[in-house]
Amino acid sequence: MAFNNLLKALSMHPSGCLEPEETMIDKRRAPLGQLLCERDYLDESSLEVALTEQKIKHRRLGEILVDLGFITEAQLSEALALQVGIEKVDLTQVSIPGDIVALVPADLVNKYMLLPLCYEGGRLAVAMTDPFMTEAVEDLRLVTGMSIRRYYADPMDMENAILRFYGSNVARMLDNLVPGGPRADISLENADFSADKLQEMAREPSLVNLVNLIIIEAVDDRASDIHIEPFEHEVRIKYRIDGLLVEKSPSSKRLHAAIVSRIKIMGNMNIAERFVPQDGHIEFVGKKGKIDMRVSTVPTVFGEAVVLRILDKSAAMIDLDDIGMSEMCLSGWKKALRKTHGIVLVTGPTGCGKTTTLYASLKHIFSPSIKMITIEDPVEYQLDGINQMPVNPKRGLTFATGLRHILRHDPDVVMVGEIRDCETANIAIRAALTGHMVFSTLHTNDAAGAVTRLIDMGVEPFLLASSIEAILGQRLIRRVCPFCKVAYSPETALMKNFNGEIPAGTTFYHGRGCAHCNQTGMTGRRGIFELLRITSGVRELIAKRPTTDQIIKAAPADHVGMVHNGLERVLEGETTLEEIFRVAKTIDDDD
Repeated sequence: MAFNNLLKALSMHPSGCLEPEETMIDKRRAPLGQLLCERDYLDESSLEVALTEQKIKHRRLGEILVDLGFITEAQLSEALALQVGIEKVDLTQVSIPGDIVALVPADLVNKYMLLPLCYEGGRLAVAMTDPFMTEAVEDLRLVTGMSIRRYYADPMDMENAILRFYGSNVARMLDNLVPGGPRADISLENADFSADKLQEMAREPSLVNLVNLIIIEAVDDRASDIHIEPFEHEVRIKYRIDGLLVEKSPSSKRLHAAIVSRIKIMGNMNIAERFVPQDGHIEFVGKKGKIDMRVSTVPTVFGEAVVLRILDKSAAMIDLDDIGMSEMCLSGWKKALRKTHGIVLVTGPTGCGKTTTLYASLKHIFSPSIKMITIEDPVEYQLDGINQMPVNPKRGLTFATGLRHILRHDPDVVMVGEIRDCETANIAIRAALTGHMVFSTLHTNDAAGAVTRLIDMGVEPFLLASSIEAILGQRLIRRVCPFCKVAYSPETALMKNFNGEIPAGTTFYHGRGCAHCNQTGMTGRRGIFELLRITSGVRELIAKRPTTDQIIKAAPADHVGMVHNGLERVLEGETTLEEIFRVAKTIDDDD
């Protein structure tokens, strides 16, 4: 914390790494609370609350203000810097010569979040997000051999400036490993290395650091997946952020075999086998703790492509009430969960949050008096108090065989990770008909499509009609960035699709693009949902092998489709019409 670093700085001997005239607090300077109020980071009433608590608990004012949520760490650092006479610099306006950038290595810059600015008065001017970090100043002195003059800089501006002057960490390391560029030494691009050679390459410290850096950078960018795709002369590295792929700096093809081998070693996979798909699991310790990743490789024309799915454990901890459903949808879903038997389904494409919804549902109904067992491929998150079984096809443990054995363990609630075939579907439905509550997922475009999909698999319509209780369709939509949110006018063609459902005078919002959202105008995602409650009328229709359109027409009068749930989010200013149609509806040319 900035206060602790400040105390360390004040306690240093004048001959230490910090200049005494910069570190000693001038008693004539304004108090911290006054400085924060002058900069509109704090109001008088909040300051009074903090001062009152300070008298009771005898803690530092800055710590109290941060703990109460009245100010941020960055605002505290800025005020403390101002209080001791450290000036603030605007990094959006600076231009740093190449010789100055070369003075401070990139690893030091990223470790301490600092940036060299210029050489002035015999001292190196350095911008820092925490100018009271004595270790950083000492390391700078040792590396550069110069005295240091500190400036304060906004953390967000610092991140952008480091990218501007130093490039991304992965890009720099790729350049260092292959200085000749992406086409350097093409003769080695398609070399067929032995298993021993691949082991040797994958254990090179520089290669280990590169793969670690790719993972860390992806996590920092809030990516859900890392894609490593080989082509004729290069390897493209992409991160899926908020549902869309973002391409990073390409790597030389020379590094492809080593990168893939390193990932395989981390995932306990066979590095000698390069011509069949493989799956693995990686546990990686990052800056924010342990990161779980699912690894998949497939052979392509130019080598093995790799996808690493980053599993966000915080998603498994979300409560059903916080998942983003409307009140009516949430009420109907909870009512279905309270049934003593039957089957409930969550549908949607890969990566739309189906597993998160099912986990939240299991947590909602969990009780020590209820026996819960899941069978998943793989077990993404471990849930306390619930027996979870991973699928293992190599040993004959499929969804169908696992589900048969689960039913012998006297469960009250069973979760099947995904219904993929007729055998699994029939066992799940028969389990629902014999007194069990069954949860599962299905890959369909909408809730009604789950019925026709199961019938197409070979499930008897009368069995399906008797067992199914509710079907929840869902998607994830990107949210408008709050930092660059502005009003705009959508295209007329989009507006026409809602047939007058949009109130006159509605103000629409989108993001212009800024540093916070990486110039996309969008940051973060939330769910939109469609709940199909199975009423007596719908049950009668299911037994007659209906079409999807017939099921939608027979749905309860209060049924809200996914697109219309998305429209509610648009009217609240949370997302855009374009985003709703991107994820939930295709507009034909004739519309």
